[in-house]
Amino acid sequence: MTPTVKKLLTRLTLLAKDIKSWLAFIAGLILTFSYSPFEIWPIAFISIAAVIFCINPNNTGKAHAKSAAKYGFIFGLGWFGAGISWVHVSIATFGGMPLVASFSLMALLCGYLALYPALALYLTTRFATSPNSFGLLLISFFALSEYLRGVVLTGFPWLSFGYTQTDGPLNILAPYIGEFGLTLVCIAIGFALYRLTQKDIKTPLVTLTVFTVLCIGSRATNTVEYSGKSMSTLLVQGNIKQHLRFEPSEFWTTMSKYQDMTRPHWDADLIVWPEAAVPEIEALADSYLAGLDSAASFNETALITGIVDYQIDTKTIFNTLIVLGNKERGDEHGHYEYLGKNRYQKHQLLPIGEFVPFQDILRPIAPLFDLPMSSFTRGDRIQNNLRANGFNLLPAICFEIVFADLVRGNYKTNSDILFTVSNDAWFGQSIGPLQHMQIARMRALELQRPLVRVTNNGVSAVYDPLSNTQQTMPQFEAAVLKADVKLIQGNSVYSQYGNVFVWGIVTLLGIGGTLMRFKN
Repeated sequence: MTPTVKKLLTRLTLLAKDIKSWLAFIAGLILTFSYSPFEIWPIAFISIAAVIFCINPNNTGKAHAKSAAKYGFIFGLGWFGAGISWVHVSIATFGGMPLVASFSLMALLCGYLALYPALALYLTTRFATSPNSFGLLLISFFALSEYLRGVVLTGFPWLSFGYTQTDGPLNILAPYIGEFGLTLVCIAIGFALYRLTQKDIKTPLVTLTVFTVLCIGSRATNTVEYSGKSMSTLLVQGNIKQHLRFEPSEFWTTMSKYQDMTRPHWDADLIVWPEAAVPEIEALADSYLAGLDSAASFNETALITGIVDYQIDTKTIFNTLIVLGNKERGDEHGHYEYLGKNRYQKHQLLPIGEFVPFQDILRPIAPLFDLPMSSFTRGDRIQNNLRANGFNLLPAICFEIVFADLVRGNYKTNSDILFTVSNDAWFGQSIGPLQHMQIARMRALELQRPLVRVTNNGVSAVYDPLSNTQQTMPQFEAAVLKADVKLIQGNSVYSQYGNVFVWGIVTLLGIGGTLMRFKN
């Protein structure tokens, strides 16, 4: 046995005997139960308090920073190992890789994501000088690490703490501080809970008072309300098997299915089909789209569908949403035209699934890196809302809904609904699609606009952020949902200012925590 291997085994043995390491790992694992489909939101506070206990805010400075990073990393392994386990379903089912290789990739992904809580806890411990400064800096550095997680390598901000509060009482703050702000609220409450176990009553009382005042103030200052108008919307969930979606022989079978499901409901104000519902390149489906455009207009409605747009002259390919039928109420004919302006092209592409970084190296390695439709081009970051039958729709395609700044960047005061499409068949019968829906609902809470979400196989639903009510179709069934969507008027604070105020508070907390170094 080489000295290096012996040293590694010794460290692993010591780690296995460290009770706090196990506690940090379990704290990360149980965090999964605070997200959909379980939605036991108080677990988030307990989990955060537990990992803080492992670190011990009394042990600060350079000497303890590495230990804090260790527990943060282990916490992250549990957090993401359980929380994004659905990624393995996609890799194993569609990636064409051996089980060992797929598990290795999952371990690599979880290890990478675990670096971010490790970084936050390292920096907090390194620069804190007391439990009080630890609490202030913890919020500041977690804000930094979560921001980095959302932008580095295109970003993967899935499972931020704030999503645990989508159905909790703190969701009343979402229109003011967004999910990012709620993440920091969770950290503050988790720290207060830890301090309570240390017989510190002052910190929990201050925290409780602050957030009680904020919740009361948010309710008292709310100016968003129903407009008195509504939209009749039809969601069509085709439930097309993933391996059949782009088979040329299945084109007419798929299209006939969508048309048959739509035909009895042409009286809806708006009809929506899922991401890439039309399994053909847009330029080659001109006759079919022209017929669908005429049918929608004849029935005085509009139909929105996903489609792939490959532009032969530029060799670019876009994941696209197009509008067929009436653009305005009372139009005498459809307005669809190829490359017309009333369309949306996906901006935030999914790594591996829609684009492959270092593709010349990775594509030959395994089928996972050479999936069909994995060479998309980015659309513009800022695009117009879709106009359909007199309504303005704020669009997002699949993975984009996770990026709050992207969605908010395309919000307009006259946006009537938040509209998102997806194909979650990639994730099978896992918790991934349910988490995806939870994330979409948080976007609706932030912007205070009704959510219409349609997917190939679920979760397809309509969500009202004012009443917190949801109409949902069953997963893995071909079904339609016809719903009257109550429209909302007024702008949330978050829709107008984003995270400006949150970053201001983060900056003040960071300064406060730093100045405590010079208190004495």
